[in-house]
Amino acid sequence: MSPPVVEISGLWHRYARDWALKNVNLTLDGRGVIGLLGSNGAGKSTLMNILCGCISQTRGTARVDGLDVRAQPLEARKQIGFLPQQAPLSLELTIEEYLRFCAGLRRMANAEINSAVNFVIERCGLESMRRRLIGNLSGGYRQRVGIAQALVHTPQVIVLDEPTVGLDPNQIIAVRDLIKEIGKDHTVIFSTHILSEIEALCRDVVMIEQGEVVFQGEMASFRELARPNTILLHCSSPPDLDTIRYSHTSITRVEALSPHRFRLHTDGDRAVTQAVLEKGQAEHWGIEELYFEGSSLEDVFMTLSKGKAA
Repeated sequence: MSPPVVEISGLWHRYARDWALKNVNLTLDGRGVIGLLGSNGAGKSTLMNILCGCISQTRGTARVDGLDVRAQPLEARKQIGFLPQQAPLSLELTIEEYLRFCAGLRRMANAEINSAVNFVIERCGLESMRRRLIGNLSGGYRQRVGIAQALVHTPQVIVLDEPTVGLDPNQIIAVRDLIKEIGKDHTVIFSTHILSEIEALCRDVVMIEQGEVVFQGEMASFRELARPNTILLHCSSPPDLDTIRYSHTSITRVEALSPHRFRLHTDGDRAVTQAVLEKGQAEHWGIEELYFEGSSLEDVFMTLSKGKAA
């Protein structure tokens, strides 16, 4: 049985007196994009830097494909491609020259470099610009070059630290599409604090707050935490508020938004809509709309963040 692609056990890290990571335990396996979510300063970058061998943890272990990143650094790094927030680009080189340089740094055999560089140039949509100086590229294309250097040695794990920061909307969409495509063949750890990117790209989510994991699971489970507890009701002949309030025991409060629109606050019982509908039909309220309001992922983020702060 093959080991997990990424396995982190009892990981702690301290800067001076402050703990950036506190007993982090994670197991990541399979292809796809995994969102690493958290507030600024939550510990995301520290975790990625340890995993990629840029810094050494205070205690605990981090393994990639069964290789300990501290005890077996060279072997482990062969399985990792890393794009930090500030891409380490050489602006005076062309795209092709830079990717050849990166392949050499990864100790790839000379016979493999040509095909590897040609492959990532094509995959990252850089073919028409391969001989252009990196210093003359737009932000979006520079990020594509940064992703290409992380891919050139065909690692199992690609780690991307906020790769869409500073891009315009069109560039963001293009980079997202590229990351989604890469996730078909690799395990991609995608760090961000932008929830729309997590929702658009990720199959799984790991959320860190104050150095601790507060959520790990599928995107569907993360969305489920946003389950709404309020209902919108629109009636052409509405009754008084007390009649609506006592139409079901799960309704805790009724808020009048207009003479014909109401927000019903509930304890989350999904059966309440059927009960209100039946009562409204029996008493001729003229119900035109009745539905649970959709909560947002921002609500989930704030709840988990505040829970850790508390």
